[in-house]
Amino acid sequence: MSKVPGWLGRLGAGLTRMGRRLEERRRAESEAGAPDVPAVPGVPAGPGGPGFPGAAGGAGAGGSDRAGGSGATGENGGAPAPGSVPAPPAYAPAVAARPDPVDAIPWGIRVAAEAGWRLLVLAGALWLLMKAISNVQLVVLAFVAALLITALLQPAVARLTRWGLPRGLATAVTAITGFIIMGLVGWFVVWQVLDNLGDISDRLRDGIDELKRWLLNSPFHVTEQQINDIAKNLSDTIGTNTEEITTAGLQGVTVLVEVITGILLTMFSTLFLLYDGKKVWSWVLKLVPAQARPGVAGAGPRAWRTLTAYVRGTLIVALIDAVFIGLGIYFLDVPLAVPLGVLIFLFAFIPLVGAVISGALAVIVGLVTQGVFTALMVLVVVLAVQQIEGHVLQPFILGRAVRVHPLAVVLTVAAGGLIAGIGGAVVAVPLVAVTNTVVGYLRAFSYEQALRHAPPGEPRVAPGE
Repeated sequence: MSKVPGWLGRLGAGLTRMGRRLEERRRAESEAGAPDVPAVPGVPAGPGGPGFPGAAGGAGAGGSDRAGGSGATGENGGAPAPGSVPAPPAYAPAVAARPDPVDAIPWGIRVAAEAGWRLLVLAGALWLLMKAISNVQLVVLAFVAALLITALLQPAVARLTRWGLPRGLATAVTAITGFIIMGLVGWFVVWQVLDNLGDISDRLRDGIDELKRWLLNSPFHVTEQQINDIAKNLSDTIGTNTEEITTAGLQGVTVLVEVITGILLTMFSTLFLLYDGKKVWSWVLKLVPAQARPGVAGAGPRAWRTLTAYVRGTLIVALIDAVFIGLGIYFLDVPLAVPLGVLIFLFAFIPLVGAVISGALAVIVGLVTQGVFTALMVLVVVLAVQQIEGHVLQPFILGRAVRVHPLAVVLTVAAGGLIAGIGGAVVAVPLVAVTNTVVGYLRAFSYEQALRHAPPGEPRVAPGE
């Protein structure tokens, strides 16, 4: 090998001495503890400052944590305990703690979620209730009908009791009289229909012929062949659906049995409600939790007054409609005027929808039997009486006790009809009226209770504000 130049040897010796000094200095700083050095972002910290490997006071590059060991080291400044994480140095950058997940969700979304799951629970409970009611629909409708009849007949029982009759005898007299009157009305309707069935059949045939002639001469350019094709299609439809018609007839027998059963249940329920209505209500109150019992006890009588006012008012309005529309139909020489009047009376217990159905039926009978002019006159009579009913009779007779918005009436009648048929449509509106009264009273009652227990000087806010 060639001889190394002198300057290169001196350079190597200088670097060796410098390395020894740096090593001694590093060891001295490690033993005495490194001073606080500000951290530089992106540059690892080491002994003596940024840019060096290891951590000051830690176990990097041969150093040990002799000065002020952290909780991650052993008892005598040894190595960290197995499974533990060393604490970050004092000069490490601060990292903001993550917020709680509940606090990270916006307030509006939390409110919507809270309301949403509660609405789901209520919807599920309502669905279960509807399923239970549909399984015992006959019993429920019979009991509700008994409540309506009891609200109608109870004043008579109270008056007979004040006159000195025993309550049992007063109940029996009132119930028997009421049921006899209802039975006579039903028998009268059936008798009138059967008695005029032959005449109505002849007039119906004449009306169909007249309608056929009108269609042939009308501007719709209907031909006799088209009318005959329609009649043939109807005949073929009836012939091909004979089995379905027979099945419907058998189902009609089942419906008749259910109707008789419902009538008997209604009669027995009415008798017991007229005689022991207060005891039944006291028993129901015992099922209510003690904290809610005072409010329910006050809402019950008010709900009963609302139901009584509704039944009486609807009965008077229905009677007026039946009398005046029936007289108009009678003077227009429309057949079955008396049965149509009775049907108008019965359908009046279905608000809005019942008046439309009974009025349309009267117009159709007038059209088929007497012609277009008579049908138009029947329509005028029906509309005039219904306008007087809606703007004069109902506000004056029913008053504010059972006032329900027309939109609520339509939706309630439709829902009741879909759930329980005609019976559901009849009981839907009184149910809504009673519910409205109960909710209003409970709100006022809770407001009074809050005022009674409120500290003096607290601002008072009325319910609904």
